[in-house]
Amino acid sequence: MKALYLECGMGAAGDMLMAALLELHDDPKGFLEKLNNIGIPGVVVNAEKTAKCGITGTHIKVTVNGEEEESGHEHAHEHEHHHEHSHNGHNHDEHHAYDHEHDHKREHSHGSYHDIEHLIGHLKVSDNVKKNVLAVYALIAGAESHVHGVPVTQIHFHEVGQMDAVADIAGVCMLMEELAPDVVLSSPVNTGSGHVRCAHGILPVPAPATAYILRNVPIYSDETKGELCTPTGAALLKHSVKEFRVMPVITVEKIGYGMGKKDFGKANCVRAFLGESNSANEEVIELVCNLDDMTPEAIAFAQGLLFEEGALDVYTAPIGMKKGRAGLSFTCMCRVEDKDKMLRLIFRHTTTLGVREYLCRRYTLQKEQTEVKTKYGAIRLKTARGFGAEKAKPEYEDVAKIAREKNIPLQDILKEINPV
Repeated sequence: MKALYLECGMGAAGDMLMAALLELHDDPKGFLEKLNNIGIPGVVVNAEKTAKCGITGTHIKVTVNGEEEESGHEHAHEHEHHHEHSHNGHNHDEHHAYDHEHDHKREHSHGSYHDIEHLIGHLKVSDNVKKNVLAVYALIAGAESHVHGVPVTQIHFHEVGQMDAVADIAGVCMLMEELAPDVVLSSPVNTGSGHVRCAHGILPVPAPATAYILRNVPIYSDETKGELCTPTGAALLKHSVKEFRVMPVITVEKIGYGMGKKDFGKANCVRAFLGESNSANEEVIELVCNLDDMTPEAIAFAQGLLFEEGALDVYTAPIGMKKGRAGLSFTCMCRVEDKDKMLRLIFRHTTTLGVREYLCRRYTLQKEQTEVKTKYGAIRLKTARGFGAEKAKPEYEDVAKIAREKNIPLQDILKEINPV
C-alpha cells in the first residue's frame, strides 16, 4: 500500500507540511496555480528553494493582499507575526481577539469562526477537501476556546493570519487528496522548549493551544529553544495521521523537505517519505480475564460499553475453570493509549478480580467505504486492500433494510452487487 511517513524531529507547522508534500507532487507549479485560484481572498502562495544545514528543500511564502505577517517573537518557524493569535503554522494561540477582553489596535479587520466556515464552504475544492479543512480548523478553534475559556463563537481571527492559515490548511488537505496515500504515519512530535512571548504575556512551549490539540499524541522536547510545533501543524497532524510511531519498512519512492525560516543547529524541516509499505501495523493491548459468575445479559452490557469507549474488539470464549466450573474468557482488544480507560471499565462492569495484559502487533488492511447504485437503491460497499490482497463486502444493514422494505431475499440483492 502507498504510505506517507512524516518526520517531525523539528516539530511541524502548516507551511512546512505543505512544502514537504509539495516536493512529493508530480507538478508542483501546476498545484500552486490551482491553490492560488481556489478563492481565498487576496492570497498568493509561492514556493522557493532554500537550504538548512546543507540540505535543499522548499519554503512556502503566503501573502495576503501583498502582506506577509511578520513578528519579532522568538518562534521557530516562518511567518512569525506581530499581531495577536496567528494560526499560519508558526505561532501559537496568539491569533484571536475577544471583544470583551482585548482593546488592541484595529489595524486589520477580524473575522469570526462562522466567517471562516463560510469562506471554506465556498472554496473551489472538492467536498472531501472542504470537510477536512473544516475538521482541522475545528480542532484549532476548539483548542483556543478551551484555553481562553470562551465559546468558539466569540473567537475572532486577525484577517491576515486567518487567510494565511486557511491557505496552509487547504494546501495540505489538497495535497493529501492528490497524493492519495493509503495510510499516513508520523514520528513522535518535537514541540521545542523554553518560553514564547505573545499578546497575553510569556507562555511555556508547547503553547497551551498546541498542547491541548496534541493530547493523546506522543510528543517530546529536546534542547532546541523555541516553538517548533504550532496549532496549525498540530491540528493537521492530529487530523491526518493514523499512527505516531517509528518509521516502518517503506520502499521509498520520493522524499520531500519542507523548510522553516529560522536557523538552528539542526536542519529546521519536516521530512516526508512516500512509498510502498506492507508493514501497516500497530501495537495493541489485549486485556483478558476469566468469568464464571456473570449473566449473559451483564456480559453483553459490559461488551457494549467497551465498544462505545473505543475498544477495537471485545469477545468471549468458553473455558473450563477451577472446581470444574464452566466459564468464559473475556478479551478486550484496545489501542495502547486506551488501556487505562478499558481497565477501569472492565473492573467496574465485570466481576473479575484480576486482568492479564498482552502486548500484540496487529496487521490490518486499509479500509474505505464507497457507494454502489443498484436497481434496488444505493448500497454502501466496504473495501479493504493491502499485503497484495483486495476485498469488498456490502454493508449488511443497507442490504437488510432494502430486503425488509421490498420484501425480497437478501441473496437477490447480493447477486445484483456481485452477479457471480
